[in-house]
Amino acid sequence: MEPSPLTQQARPEVFQQKIVELYEALFKDEDDHDKSEGFWREFFLLKPDKATLHKILDDLNPDDLLHLQVQTRQLFSRAVTCIKSGNAPADAHALDTITAFLASVLPKKYTNPSSDIINVLAGLDQVDAVFTDFVAALDVTIRTGRNLDIRQKAIEAALAVVSGAYQTSLLSYFTHRDLFPSLMKFIQDSDTIARAFEPFTLLGLLANYNKFEFQNPYRLRLDDFVNEGTIQKIIRSVGNTCTDARGKYVAIQEDLPEGWSIGTTLNMIGLGAIAPGAKTAAPAIDPELAKEMFAKLPGCEAAVLLATYDFAHANKLFCFNFVSLPAEKGLEAPIGSFLSVTSYFLQHAHSSFRTTLYSHLNLLILRLLIEDQVLCKRICSDESKMSVRLCRQRSPYLPLVRGERMLAASILDTMIDGINHNLRRRLDVDFYILCVGIILRLISHLSRSRTRLNYHWSELFRSLLSLVRFLTTYTSDLKNLSHIETLLDDLVNLIALSLSAGEAFLPSPAAYDDLFYKLVEMGEILVKFRDNYELGKRPSSSIETLISVTTHYKQLLADGAQGRKGKHLTSVQVAGVIKQGYETLSIQAKEGLDGWEKYREADKRVFLKKMSRAAVGDVKTLITGE
Repeated sequence: MEPSPLTQQARPEVFQQKIVELYEALFKDEDDHDKSEGFWREFFLLKPDKATLHKILDDLNPDDLLHLQVQTRQLFSRAVTCIKSGNAPADAHALDTITAFLASVLPKKYTNPSSDIINVLAGLDQVDAVFTDFVAALDVTIRTGRNLDIRQKAIEAALAVVSGAYQTSLLSYFTHRDLFPSLMKFIQDSDTIARAFEPFTLLGLLANYNKFEFQNPYRLRLDDFVNEGTIQKIIRSVGNTCTDARGKYVAIQEDLPEGWSIGTTLNMIGLGAIAPGAKTAAPAIDPELAKEMFAKLPGCEAAVLLATYDFAHANKLFCFNFVSLPAEKGLEAPIGSFLSVTSYFLQHAHSSFRTTLYSHLNLLILRLLIEDQVLCKRICSDESKMSVRLCRQRSPYLPLVRGERMLAASILDTMIDGINHNLRRRLDVDFYILCVGIILRLISHLSRSRTRLNYHWSELFRSLLSLVRFLTTYTSDLKNLSHIETLLDDLVNLIALSLSAGEAFLPSPAAYDDLFYKLVEMGEILVKFRDNYELGKRPSSSIETLISVTTHYKQLLADGAQGRKGKHLTSVQVAGVIKQGYETLSIQAKEGLDGWEKYREADKRVFLKKMSRAAVGDVKTLITGE
């Protein structure tokens, strides 16, 4: 007698999702490779379990995947067919599956990356047809998908393949099929600022792919783009991302100085608990642990800054909007957020190789903005006034300025922090060239336009002269570093420009006197600095201008001390001598101290290739972390 079909089956110990069963069936090493139509129909109708798929694929090494290439090719081609058909929910499930699949399969260390990946995904004889179809399906979905969610899933799939296969020939399919119009259409149609992040980040990777080897079509598209509404959405998205990135630094160490209140006063005398609205302060993190945490920053979202650099380099309309776009209610202006997170990058620039790269990148963006004379004029005018939160996580601290001020003042503060916090024997010379160069370009504009900037200039001159002192002390370590001559010339010429043109941009005679006072104090060190680096033999250096000023005052101070019968002069009397000395002082400054070379991308070729690789790595982490 046959058993009744109603007999209760034994319960399994663990319930397993049907889709997980299908994953395991697909990646079994068995002779019957071909799966039925029914299998695939069910496969894409079930909601994918990306975490389990990642786990299954992560456990397979490259050789395992090559051995299972029949199954992996079927999965890829069936997913492409599903995406092309546009039938819900199978197309969305196919996009999620392909994103997880590519994010796990592509980054593996293959013996022959291009050919092995092609074998896993399609096979040499079919790759052209399959990948052309795949990129076309993504393009159509991004542009005309039935809703924003499905369109965004297509962008995520594109990010997975572009970041995973960045060093292979597969990216050529994305240069043959131009995704730029679709990506911009998506941003234009987007309903939230956050949606612009992924397409813009993707654009950054595509625009940097082999851009020094051939004429990259995405780079050309960035040049010509003039849709201001879309540009503004992108800029607001970048601003939001910068705010988020800064938040991760602040979460490790809160650095916003508290203003006076009854609460803070009670805290000081140990009665904080009875303060109105008292909050428990976040416990301080152990310094060593904080150091490790800072080394992991910025977060992966910083990858969007690569696209920001490319747009700033290629498009003046983007630059204008970036500098001038006002804040939305309750938020910072995008340029304020960008400058704020840059200050955090710069204070921690030495903490990891990634932080150094992103610090350089943001400095390049600032340099591009300041080299545009129309924008530089705005940055140095009351039009640009805003409050910018600057990093105060490491001493020495600059004076705290509350309220709004010109953007130029916040930029100068950020550069001083960069100079003060990264002095080390293995000096990052290119970093310092960028910081000093940005200060030079700002002071050059201020002096030419005779714009008196209300600013704590004594801090700037103290930092520049401290850098001279550091370079003099550690000459043996620094003398043979690459590009050190450029840094020496720029630094000396910047100080000489401040001496010769200070009356045009310093807000008061006292600020001008302070510069001379600081320089006179440096007399002997300047001579040693010149001799250590043989600057006297460099026609491009203005070191003799600085030394002639200190020599002039050294004589006057010696005469003054003689008149006092050998007694030392007080600081007030020294200041008096400096003022009197102007009458007999002749500053023989070189011509063209306020000149500078315009940015040439080709000079940064090596850096930009490293930067692209770092951004690609961050996008991989973003994709797998979702």
